[in-house]
Amino acid sequence: MNPLRRYLHWLHTRWPAGEVEQLPASAGDGNTGVPGLYIAGDLRGIPLLKFAADSGARVVRTIAADGGFQSSRGVADTTDIAIIGGGVAGMAAALEARELGLDCRVFESSEPFSTIVNFPRGKPIYTYPRDMEPAGALTLEATTRETLIDELRGQTLDAGIEFEHRHVNRVRRSGGGFEIEFETGPPARALTVICALGRSGNFRQLNVPGEALDKVSNRLHDPQDFCDRRTLVVGGGDSALEAAIALAQCGSDVTLSYRRDAFNRPKPENIEMTAALSSGGGNLRTEMSSTVREIREDAVVLSLEDGSEESVPNDAVFAMVGREAPLDFFRRAGVAIQGEWTRRAMMAFAAFFLFCIALYNWKSGGYLSNLSYANNWWPISIKDGFDLSDPASLGTIIVKSASTPSFWYTLAYSAIVTIFGIRRIRRRNTPYITVQTSVLMAIQVLPLFILPEILLPWLGNNGWLPQGLLDALFPVVDYGNGREYWRAYGLVLAWPLNVYNVFTGQPLGWWLGIAFVQTFVLIPVLIYFYGKGAYCGWICSCGALAETLGDTHRTKMPHGSRWNRFNGFGQIVLLVTFIMLGLRIYGWVDPGYNWADRVFDRALNQYKWIVDVFLAGVVGYGVYFWYSGRVWCRFMCPLAALMHIYARFSRFRILADKKKCISCNVCTSVCHQGIDIMNFANKGEPMADPECVRCSACVQSCPTGVLTFAQVDAGGRVLSTDRLAASPVQMREGR
Repeated sequence: MNPLRRYLHWLHTRWPAGEVEQLPASAGDGNTGVPGLYIAGDLRGIPLLKFAADSGARVVRTIAADGGFQSSRGVADTTDIAIIGGGVAGMAAALEARELGLDCRVFESSEPFSTIVNFPRGKPIYTYPRDMEPAGALTLEATTRETLIDELRGQTLDAGIEFEHRHVNRVRRSGGGFEIEFETGPPARALTVICALGRSGNFRQLNVPGEALDKVSNRLHDPQDFCDRRTLVVGGGDSALEAAIALAQCGSDVTLSYRRDAFNRPKPENIEMTAALSSGGGNLRTEMSSTVREIREDAVVLSLEDGSEESVPNDAVFAMVGREAPLDFFRRAGVAIQGEWTRRAMMAFAAFFLFCIALYNWKSGGYLSNLSYANNWWPISIKDGFDLSDPASLGTIIVKSASTPSFWYTLAYSAIVTIFGIRRIRRRNTPYITVQTSVLMAIQVLPLFILPEILLPWLGNNGWLPQGLLDALFPVVDYGNGREYWRAYGLVLAWPLNVYNVFTGQPLGWWLGIAFVQTFVLIPVLIYFYGKGAYCGWICSCGALAETLGDTHRTKMPHGSRWNRFNGFGQIVLLVTFIMLGLRIYGWVDPGYNWADRVFDRALNQYKWIVDVFLAGVVGYGVYFWYSGRVWCRFMCPLAALMHIYARFSRFRILADKKKCISCNVCTSVCHQGIDIMNFANKGEPMADPECVRCSACVQSCPTGVLTFAQVDAGGRVLSTDRLAASPVQMREGR
């Protein structure tokens, strides 16, 4: 590899870049944005039986608590709730509806609990989290497929819950309710609809010649049917490994083909059993880094890692590569799909982006040279309450500060951080989120707003600050409050995030010292112990907005190897700042009007508009509600780029209890830095990606309490764990 590629590999691209499955967008209560249409079960993102049962019961409770729903009941030929899907979530919803006295109909296209019915015989069942008690009456205690089916049927079908064997084609709003169209027969009407379909869309295809042959299947019902036959299992998840193990144990000659070089997602016991059956001349052979090229009547052609092909004699193929969510069904119902760009979304994005252009053009216009703006803008009744003739009065200070766009921008910024910060604390309600968000709000309001805009001018104008301190940190100018109090932002926003205390015509010794200590001493020490997130997630104003306003948008961050490579763009911006620093130092050393000054002055002006205004402002916030709140932080911030280097030497890690990881991918999907956290958890390896901003979303969202903040030494030995960041599951279990 060339030096640049080697550097980026060392910095970041060495780590995996997982993808996030597209799902229909829904809120915490299952609301889809289409009034009266809710989602329960797997399509909420957590493929666990207990969570499916819990979500089904809670959606019914949400519907029952809706006053509009209650007042609309009693319409002839209109059921209260239509439940689409007879799985765990759907049946839990039906039980809760009966408990609350609501009329409901359950529509199932195949048979109740069909996903579980189609598990291989004897498949072990893991009902995580162990201590969780789902809402509603449905309980799950069985540990094998057969006993679980009996348990579920006994509580629902045998207890009087009925279902209709009908395939739903479409759901659409009609006359204050919904019309449900079926593949055959007349439509039905309902006031509300619960979609408990699960991932019941089409099986993913291999897209190879011969896939339509009768010997190809997407699921294994009974391994005994394939004893003494030559079988191929394609896939690398638990379903694939469990099928291969079951086939091998009954005597089948099994080949397991997986496109990657290692199994990351399956449970440890499945990986261990696969390794045991494939060693010592057993009848299970694993072909890693292989893909199916063609399926023939009596063989399968595999493409291997070295480019060669191998023909494997074969009688049956099991393509266990998962299913695709039924997204077209939801699109027809008007439900938004996560991360999908519709025409309406494009128009909204364009309008908001143009608004950000106008906002940052106004905000970056500079200070006014007199009070005419404030005197003309401020309401008379407010101005009359201040003695504007006294330059040291608090009223005069406020009016002068309010004569600048930055005052109003920073005031609005602080208000948004505070309002959405309080909402985040209430929504998440964990000790870590409470402390972290409170710190972010306090830093934004006090040192980044009140201090530069009000407190420092007031103290300075009243002579309550030493003259030498004022001259060293806040030089006199001819506009605003008379001094550059805005430089106080540099007490929090370090170089090269804030370059203007360093990139000055005359060197400001105190600011140079402060910037040096911040950037090259304090921040590296913080990162060494606590990771890059010690600054990005707890101090920085960009991070404050991302963690508050952007909290509900974190799942929108793009994932994948292409986006991971784009992380290197921040290194380019960082390089530009170092080149400009060199030019600035050269200009200070040779104070004559030389080429370095000319080049630097032009470069600084371009840097202001391209980086500070366009990238950090227009792009960073213009994509907020479409690409998470960390676009600037992840891809373009020069300080973040520098901290990525520091973070390569950090002791901070996120640990994972591999045995409890269920490969649900929730941790990766909520990471608004695009980190494939699940890949680390699958392997049981400490998460060492330097992009992490320590937001704790992955820890808090993990349904089985797998993840933990920790510090490790160079040998990987755990030095300490952060109990403040314990997840709700861990707190319930006392971990």
